[in-house]
Amino acid sequence: MCAKAKKMNDNEYSVPKTNVIGVMSGSSLDGLDLAYCEFKYDRGKWKYEIQKAVTVPYPRDLAKSLRNARHLNALELIRLHKEYGEFIGKKILEFIKSNGLAKPDLISSHGHTVFHYPEAGINFQIGDGAAISAITGITVVSDFRSQDIALGGQGAPLVPMGDKLLFADYDLLLNLGGFSNITVQKPFLAFDICPVNFALNYFARKLGMEYDKDGNLGRKGNIYSPLLDALNQLEYYNSPPPKSLSAHWFDQVFLDQLERYKIPVLDKLRTVYEHIAIKISQVLNRYTGRVLVTGGGAKNKFLMELISQKVDDKVKIEIPDEILIDYKEALVFALLGLLRYEKKLNIDKQITGAKHSTSSGAVYLGQVF
Repeated sequence: MCAKAKKMNDNEYSVPKTNVIGVMSGSSLDGLDLAYCEFKYDRGKWKYEIQKAVTVPYPRDLAKSLRNARHLNALELIRLHKEYGEFIGKKILEFIKSNGLAKPDLISSHGHTVFHYPEAGINFQIGDGAAISAITGITVVSDFRSQDIALGGQGAPLVPMGDKLLFADYDLLLNLGGFSNITVQKPFLAFDICPVNFALNYFARKLGMEYDKDGNLGRKGNIYSPLLDALNQLEYYNSPPPKSLSAHWFDQVFLDQLERYKIPVLDKLRTVYEHIAIKISQVLNRYTGRVLVTGGGAKNKFLMELISQKVDDKVKIEIPDEILIDYKEALVFALLGLLRYEKKLNIDKQITGAKHSTSSGAVYLGQVF
């Protein structure tokens, strides 16, 4: 089992080397990210190493089911919840065996977000942690958001605690996934900014591609100013943090605006690129310092060119190696699971707006008896 932390004082623990598999499925459905991570708490700082990582492509049928999950009836959704958990468990066993890895102390699974309505106190992440633990025989932490939402929080974003503990050398951390989110170290705050790959992939699929590699499709279109103005003026952008975005918001608000304009798909795509770059640069330009950029969008050359053109000189954008670009979120969730297992805080009320900070996540013990 996971090595127990030895308490030193109220804020400091000494944790022996602990191996955790972080499991992440983003809203853009690029695949299942698995990261085998080693953690150690030493002299007041968390240290990490991503020893092995892989993205498992989703079978076509499963990707379709995940994309349409919010439209299933209750029985179909619970069945998918179980089956997806079993899929994760089997892929973890294959990952361990094929790479000759030692059995990890813990599995930490983000799950796949189906419903996210924090204003109604509702959230559901599929990928049954009990099924993952039953198949692997390893202790699993999952369902990180429910407790925070029950306490009146957004249940998102969750990565800021990992950003704070693992990447303190950076002033800002920008993730360009299905949605973009930012962590500001001082003052400590975080929030979702705008759709990124969720929107770009939507239009790429309309053009016969799974995603817009390097932004080559987006370069071909033209900016349509009336649509750009409408997107820039969406009410969400005027709301103060804590706040978060969801697939439901994308469908009901963002996509609704896009569908009102009868212009070529390439022009819609180019206009969305401009919108993303504007909204992200507006946020970055409020601050000064080093910005670590990760997530699939960090590899989109056109998107990064647009953002770089719009940020001030005081903002220093840094793109790390490909492993960290692709697996930072899996790494962070690996740490959040370890913190939960050790009964340490992993969600900060300052970020989510909950009544109090928590050590959140459901724990399913492996073969320990």
